[in-house]
Amino acid sequence: MPKTIHNSAAAAVAANAAAIVDDGMQPLPAMAADALLDRYQRAAFGYFLRNRNPANGLYADTSRAGSPVSIAVVGFALSSYPVAVERGWIGRAEAVEHCTAALRFFRDSNQDGTAGSTGYKGFYFHFLDRDAGTRVWRCELSMIDTALLIVGALAASRYFDADIPAEAELRGIVDLLYRRIDWRWSQNGGSTIMQGWKPECGFLHYGWEGYSEAIMLYVLALGSPTHPIGDDCFHAWTSTYQWENLYGHGFLYAGPLFIHQFSHAWIDFRGIRDRFMRGKQCDYFENSRRAVHVQRAYACINPRGHAGYDEDCWGFSACEGPSDEVQEADAEPRHLFGYTARGVPYGPDDGTLSPPAVLACLPFEPDLALAAIRTMCDRHPEIVHEHGFTSGFNADLRDRDGRVWVSPGLFGLDQGIIVLMIENHRTGMFWELMRGCRCIVDGLRRAGFDGGWLDAAARDREEA
Repeated sequence: MPKTIHNSAAAAVAANAAAIVDDGMQPLPAMAADALLDRYQRAAFGYFLRNRNPANGLYADTSRAGSPVSIAVVGFALSSYPVAVERGWIGRAEAVEHCTAALRFFRDSNQDGTAGSTGYKGFYFHFLDRDAGTRVWRCELSMIDTALLIVGALAASRYFDADIPAEAELRGIVDLLYRRIDWRWSQNGGSTIMQGWKPECGFLHYGWEGYSEAIMLYVLALGSPTHPIGDDCFHAWTSTYQWENLYGHGFLYAGPLFIHQFSHAWIDFRGIRDRFMRGKQCDYFENSRRAVHVQRAYACINPRGHAGYDEDCWGFSACEGPSDEVQEADAEPRHLFGYTARGVPYGPDDGTLSPPAVLACLPFEPDLALAAIRTMCDRHPEIVHEHGFTSGFNADLRDRDGRVWVSPGLFGLDQGIIVLMIENHRTGMFWELMRGCRCIVDGLRRAGFDGGWLDAAARDREEA
């Protein structure tokens, strides 16, 4: 049975959701799909306008006061501006100005790798002070988050292609940032890329193992014109993959949904295969589609007996959930995980679901994703904040008025993936943009991908 909690954010969230409806939004289940997605997408883009530091162009990790900058969120922001220009939410010149401000910051940032710097060897620390732009929280120099920053910059450079000084400057800075990354150094002499490095202790004691969002990291590292990793590095990573058969679906296992989404935000994996996927007669896009079905099957089985799970209420991913302190003293003891990567079927699973992760499934299974998000909003309107979707909600935990626990504030990664994946569902914009990005094409080729649009791109290059 759902637990009652004291949730100070619940009343404010419910009021915010009502304000959206009062502002002209029809009851969510009644809205036409395109109008619904337009509203969600525009609200998600608004996160970047509200949480941008105009002094240096950087973007906060969350909407909460005092939040540091996340370099990955900056990458999603840079990618979101082309959508906003295409849909008329911001002028092209202003979008270029916003993007270039962030890019200039990274170009000019301190790269000496000390505790008070911004980066080293072309990579950047995961979290930065919002004003100074220097490392906070003794965080790691992050290879994957740098990759998300750079692929976002590359997407912006592909879109802003006009032969005018402002856009030429933007493209020049992106090229410089990409070229100065020493991907070979990030291997630390090993066969795969390390996950991070700290000035206090050097490389972290683990690399990438198992399928993950790092596929984009490897593609960028292989496609580098200056410091590329060897071809064998990608194969060393894919040798750690785990193929499973779950609920009748054979698929490359990863529990959280975001792993099946992040690289797909920029790369069209439909019909292209690497050596691993050729052996499975599958591709990464189809694999993500199957992941949706595995998630739904798990929610229907609901082995841990959480409230509200069913075929239209799923979405296990990295998100914020309740932590142990929200439980009342007389509640049955249970472990709550706060912010973590929830996954199926092996967990963790504490009853928390991620609405943004469901929206990001639109390119793979649009009907199922849209049905789920409508159901969630119909059952729990409090999951819609004034400016967009909460990171996570938990129907096991409710306040005295019956409202479910919702994550207070918004997260930039959630809002960014909503913008990009809705756009890929609607127009395929980013897939088309990045098909023409030489380093992406070269990286995929060196990783062993072939087929589909990739073969066509190779033929076009030969003919040119």
